[in-house]
Amino acid sequence: MTQPRVAVIGTGVIGAMTTWHLARRGTDVLAFDTYSPGHDRGASAGESRIFRTAYKEGSNYVPLLRRAGRLWRELEQTTGTELLMMCGGLTIAAADHPDIRAVRRSAEEHDLDHEVLDTAAARERFPQHRIDDGEVMVLDPAAGVLRPEPAVQAALRAAEEAGATALPYHPVDEVAETAEGWRVRSAGKHFDVDHVVFAPGPWARGLEPLRALPVEVRMITACWFAARDTAAHRPQRLPIAIRRHPEAAFSCFPVLDGVAVKIVPHHLGWPTLDDPAALPRSADPEFARAASAAVARLLPGVTPHPVRIGAFAEGFTPDDHALLGPLPGHRNATVLTGFSGHGFKLAPVFGEIGADLVLRGSTEHDITRLDPNRFSELVRTA
Repeated sequence: MTQPRVAVIGTGVIGAMTTWHLARRGTDVLAFDTYSPGHDRGASAGESRIFRTAYKEGSNYVPLLRRAGRLWRELEQTTGTELLMMCGGLTIAAADHPDIRAVRRSAEEHDLDHEVLDTAAARERFPQHRIDDGEVMVLDPAAGVLRPEPAVQAALRAAEEAGATALPYHPVDEVAETAEGWRVRSAGKHFDVDHVVFAPGPWARGLEPLRALPVEVRMITACWFAARDTAAHRPQRLPIAIRRHPEAAFSCFPVLDGVAVKIVPHHLGWPTLDDPAALPRSADPEFARAASAAVARLLPGVTPHPVRIGAFAEGFTPDDHALLGPLPGHRNATVLTGFSGHGFKLAPVFGEIGADLVLRGSTEHDITRLDPNRFSELVRTA
């Protein structure tokens, strides 16, 4: 069977991984992006991302996570790039918190190695976190920290070495269905392809074929706080963490830049944006003060004033799970978008699934929960 010519729209981590998987199978791939690989405008930026295996978002993700972990290592080996550092992961909350129950259920259903630390043990093992009475930690050893910008660049480099053509600084003006396939207009030229993969991240609603999809753009803000003792806050001693506390909720990352712990507040909200191009480049003073208060309360080893702030855009669906599958209402089109803040760690396997769908029309991975058609009634009434 003749290999199709495929256009991938968007080279964030999902588009880059899909391009890699398609190219390594011998497909002729063109990968378009408005910016350069690893840029800071979308969801594939910000120095660090969490990898977890005991998964509070649903134990049905665990087989996908295991496959993703193997593919991260394969990409590292292929490109000679360190991308995933396994430092363990903590979920910190009251013993009866839904996140604690969900992580434990995920670990127990799949017989994953994990450890539950009671209040005293948590304080002794990880004094970098201030633990209140009644709080516990669940330690997931199969967790770590990913480097997003190098990951995107590594995937595209591997794809180009396998024959793909990456086209940075090629904003897509139009993607239109034709009798034979699709036509992509970009940079004053048109490109005719047999199949198109839409991996636009938060730019989903900006493309005509995707405008009916229920993807909302939100701004995620990260803050970096200088560690007083950097050695105690490096990955060798500080796992990644997800903290749920009555006064604050955040993701916490160890020191990677030699200076600062990164915090992504959850309790302060992720405001919606009409257009990811309007993304503010920093946070307002009220947000910074609130983030500082959370750090002062719960992370005693850092200076509670951010030394750096970064804002990023992400696409969210109504149920916070991705849209991954054939694009409803169109032929020869696959969509991968709306990853809702937890797609990066799974990107290698999602890229593999995208390539499966393009080349075979199906995949051996269970993606039932991610079917874009699950919102068909919502789309019809919009």
